[in-house]
Amino acid sequence: MKKVCLTLSLFTLVFGLMAQTKFTVDKAHSSVNFKVKHNGISFVNGSFNTFDGFVVGDLNNLQDARIEFTVDARSIDTRIEPRDNHLRGADFFDTEKYPQILFKSTGIEKIDDKNYKLKGLITLKDVTKAVTFDVVYGGKIVGRGGKDVIGFIAKGRINRFDFNVAYDPDGKTIAKDVDLILYMEFVAE
Repeated sequence: MKKVCLTLSLFTLVFGLMAQTKFTVDKAHSSVNFKVKHNGISFVNGSFNTFDGFVVGDLNNLQDARIEFTVDARSIDTRIEPRDNHLRGADFFDTEKYPQILFKSTGIEKIDDKNYKLKGLITLKDVTKAVTFDVVYGGKIVGRGGKDVIGFIAKGRINRFDFNVAYDPDGKTIAKDVDLILYMEFVAE
């Protein structure tokens, strides 16, 4: 009986590990974007051009997946060089001290077949805070070279003051809330 239980346990472990696939971000078909209200009447949009990340999990059970993501804060791009340089400085991201923004998932809640709530921790500057993203799973295709490709759109909001990004502390010119929008494709390794 012990041999049967041990064999079944081993089979379950091996089968579970086989179902786990690592997908790495396809940087050519992904983007990390943000928008923040400006002067209370419009928005400034931008992106981060350098990032990396992965998803490890079973596509049939995404709520058990693990997601990690790194953004190079120095790669901020609003298409206005003086503004980008200011954003890299101590008033905002202080990229000399804090060159990376990190995200690690802590849980994924399945809403339906395409919609999820992705919970995780963002580390920006010297602060780590919980954040929730609304995620739409775009599906899976077989891409070049026969590798599986999966796609997602993730939207979330952070309060920049929570991360010691306190320039314009009244929020009259630059709003406190920053919307994050990620368009992601990941390729199976």
